Amino acid sequence: MSSLASLLDKAATGGRLTFDEGVRLYKEGDLHELGMAAHARRMQLHPGNVVTYVIDTTINYTNVCNVHCTFCAFFRPEKHAQGYTMSHDAVLERVKYAADQGATQIMIQGGVNPELGIDWFEKLFERVGREYPNVDIHSLSVSEVVGLAKIENLPVRDVLTRLKASGMKSLPGAGAEILVERVRKRISARKVKPEEWLDVMREAQLLGMPTTATMMFGSIETDEERIEHMHVLRELQDETNGFTAFIPWYYVPYKTPLRGREATGLEYLRVLAVSRLYMDNFPHLQASWLTPGVKMGQMALFYGCDDMGGTIIEEQVVHDAGSTNEATRRDLEQLVIRAGFTPVIRDTYWNLRTDIALATAS
Repeated sequence: MSSLASLLDKAATGGRLTFDEGVRLYKEGDLHELGMAAHARRMQLHPGNVVTYVIDTTINYTNVCNVHCTFCAFFRPEKHAQGYTMSHDAVLERVKYAADQGATQIMIQGGVNPELGIDWFEKLFERVGREYPNVDIHSLSVSEVVGLAKIENLPVRDVLTRLKASGMKSLPGAGAEILVERVRKRISARKVKPEEWLDVMREAQLLGMPTTATMMFGSIETDEERIEHMHVLRELQDETNGFTAFIPWYYVPYKTPLRGREATGLEYLRVLAVSRLYMDNFPHLQASWLTPGVKMGQMALFYGCDDMGGTIIEEQVVHDAGSTNEATRRDLEQLVIRAGFTPVIRDTYWNLRTDIALATAS
């Protein structure tokens, strides 16, 4: 059996870990040694001192959802008195607010609302593209796409083709949680199965739509199931090379039906480091500061992350679960600078936006 040191050396230089090796590193690896190896690998992939971030917003256009995940405090069942769906005008007001602050990426996500057909989204996306041509529509989720396919009785590929034609340029990785059936049966029994989530991502990528991948950890999954999640994503990336980034974030339990405990910062850093080492074919690893907080997001830059994520000007889902973390552009830039790196604004596709001034420069 290889020593932990030799496994770390192999992974730090780009060698591929087996599933069993990934589990062993996760369970037995010293946190700081994992961090050093992950940071070394990050610097190999992205030499230099740059840490990127995107100016974006998340607009939660509806909280009506027929999936009823137990880890979610945001959704309301159909016909619930507290359910809402924004008008197109209301969504556009929020797009304007974000664009006025320099946003280049708009994430429009909500529940799986059976009252909204695909034409509702086509008209909305066409209007966003017409009125705000400088923002990228990085929107919806696998669950919403599958929901539209069921409503319209269309193949997923046809739904994605129509959404792309209306202006949706890329598909976020929301709704992955843990891509293991045992876990999904417990926390999101009505949600798409792991293979369905992967199939939708494959279809989007084959259509030329970049996608991200996420992992919500800290609910009921085991350490082995965390590595299994990384493994199936790595396999799809081997096949398509369509994922731009991996974004792990931890479950916030305080106002959810599932309850449970909140993951620790040390647990978050361990997940990040092992992600960077195990998912050797993912170009970017993103710090998700929204749940662990901005200081932990800063620490993430030494545990494999090369990106600080987005400004998330408006977001409701994680907030409703009990997270109170917020950050302005200036906040994110200062965190990067104080960690010894240089902040650079990017777009959805990781093109550097040197035409947009940093907030710290004003």
